[in-house]
Amino acid sequence: MEQILASIGLALMIGLSGSGSAIGLSIGGTSVIGMIKKKPDAFGNGLVLSGLPATQGLYGFVAFILYSADVKPDMTMLQAAVILGAGLAVGLAALVSAIQQGRVCASGIHAIGAGHNAFPNTMILAAFPEFYAILALVAAILMRGLL
Repeated sequence: MEQILASIGLALMIGLSGSGSAIGLSIGGTSVIGMIKKKPDAFGNGLVLSGLPATQGLYGFVAFILYSADVKPDMTMLQAAVILGAGLAVGLAALVSAIQQGRVCASGIHAIGAGHNAFPNTMILAAFPEFYAILALVAAILMRGLL
């Protein structure tokens, strides 16, 4: 039972964070397609902004790597619960963060397409939702002390 709960935690780390990144990337990417119709020379800025939500998937992968070695046949229920909790924390925070970051980036990409110099401001604003995915990863790292 313990290995099953811990494995669910690992799956949540990867599945939710990766899903959030994929959704956030497509939100930003579709905005870039619209932007290059009006301003093709701004593709580089759009590419950078649309790629920002990919980092949340990486946070889930880092958490997965950190915890995967702790899933063992003789693990306790507390250890399994910690891994499940870390999976929920990282997975959910990364899922929501990546989607919302994609929306912020899409707005900045639209503004660039309209001729505004919105790249630096969008980079700053896009860091705010990502901060919470980073906090979840840090919390998951600190939770390893409970194992």
